[in-house]
Amino acid sequence: MTSMPNQSSEDMREGVPVRLVLISVAITLLFASLGQTIVSPALPIITADLGGLEHLSWAITAYLLASTVAAPISGKLGDLYGRRIVMQGAIFVFVVGAIIGGTAWNFGMLIAGRAVQGMGAGSLIVLAMAVVADVLPARERGKAQGILGAAFGISTAIGPLLGGVLVETLGWHSIFFVNLPVGLAALIVLSIALPGMPGHGKRSIDYAGGALLALFLSSAVLISNMGGNLLPWASLGMAALIAVAIGSLVGFVMAERRAPEPILPLGLFTNNTFVVVNAVGFMVGTAMFGTITFLPLFLQVAKAVTPTVSGLFLLPMMAGLIVSSNLAGVAMARTGRYRVMPILSTGLLSVSMLYLATIDGHSSLWLIGAALLGVGIGLGPVFSIGVAAIQNAVPMSMLGVGTASANMFRLIGGAIGTALFGAIFAAGLSRNLEGVLPESAGHGLSSMRPAMVNALPESARELVIAGMSQALHPVFFIGAGMALLACIVSTRLKELPLATELPGR
Repeated sequence: MTSMPNQSSEDMREGVPVRLVLISVAITLLFASLGQTIVSPALPIITADLGGLEHLSWAITAYLLASTVAAPISGKLGDLYGRRIVMQGAIFVFVVGAIIGGTAWNFGMLIAGRAVQGMGAGSLIVLAMAVVADVLPARERGKAQGILGAAFGISTAIGPLLGGVLVETLGWHSIFFVNLPVGLAALIVLSIALPGMPGHGKRSIDYAGGALLALFLSSAVLISNMGGNLLPWASLGMAALIAVAIGSLVGFVMAERRAPEPILPLGLFTNNTFVVVNAVGFMVGTAMFGTITFLPLFLQVAKAVTPTVSGLFLLPMMAGLIVSSNLAGVAMARTGRYRVMPILSTGLLSVSMLYLATIDGHSSLWLIGAALLGVGIGLGPVFSIGVAAIQNAVPMSMLGVGTASANMFRLIGGAIGTALFGAIFAAGLSRNLEGVLPESAGHGLSSMRPAMVNALPESARELVIAGMSQALHPVFFIGAGMALLACIVSTRLKELPLATELPGR
């Protein structure tokens, strides 16, 4: 991986090492994924400054929604026009979003900036992974995808810590403006290192398919985030949103059947690898996001750790993800085999989630950390092997679309899973805390302030922790069930031979 494979001069720039290409896309991926995690610790301060506490979740939802919508569209544009120019455009979009967010004078403007940032980040993440397939043969891609998985894991781990430091020292605006020099550096590195690869096929853009897919994905994510919360399930507004989702999906299928260059070719859904890997990614996404979302709150309330320490408890998970992702990629490169690894890893993920479904206020922090390590080890091979397997199974002209699908289904799984888990957790918490807390404290998520819980008498505090643990158990039981289902579905994956050379374009 230290020298450029033999290719025509129109495919790649002569003299640019593959290692430099991979480093450039890894830096770009780190830059894009940091934008998602660095904002979290600043949100309470931002809402105190700008107002709009009731819309706090939209700062995250807007980013997630825009990333999900942008992924398949940018993947197709990369197939048509080449990765480099689309990635350069995505960096520009991301930086514009950062400027909007950093100069926001109200919460609506902040949400708009986060949405624009999400569009750029979703595009960069997908295209960075697709570049790996442009420069490496199938057998070597798992190793490289492991490197990109490590960059993603690092950003997830250090993003909140870096955001906290910036907020405390320079103010919340700095978490947006820090992206400007980093974005400029990424743009320069990409322009030098990334080959100017031409696109494939006719340069015909499927505008109708892109618009309908964006409408469907938007409505699906909104339903999962708003259902039972901002919009009751039986309300007219929710019925309209569901109707929009169904109608846009039907319209999208019809549009893709007619389009000469469909955004998401329907023929991919007859591809075993495409279907199995994305189904597994959807299920695993629910387990991953559920863990990240709810465990820190449990640790702060039940184990009385600080927010920083609760964030650090995610480090074992990220360490496991990084190590297992890289080891799976190395094994794939050396043996040419990959089918068994997602089966074993999702099995371990299910066992680890099952232990988390039993934790309470007396559980050992060391055992919780060990379970999180198991979660990370279970996630890693799914990410690195899954993307590489799809890239090996789809035509070269669909690499961007195939790569985007893996990110898209994982994000949708995470959005739907987080919303579902949130509803289950909130309902259980309200039920379990009825009559336990003072009337002024409330009985749901709004009452889960660690300082308030720690100030309660010991007997009341024990009841609160027990009620919270019981409310959290169904979340992890469902996560364990989804991981087990992913393990079963993984057994249906058909292992294809991995090419040792890049095919001609």
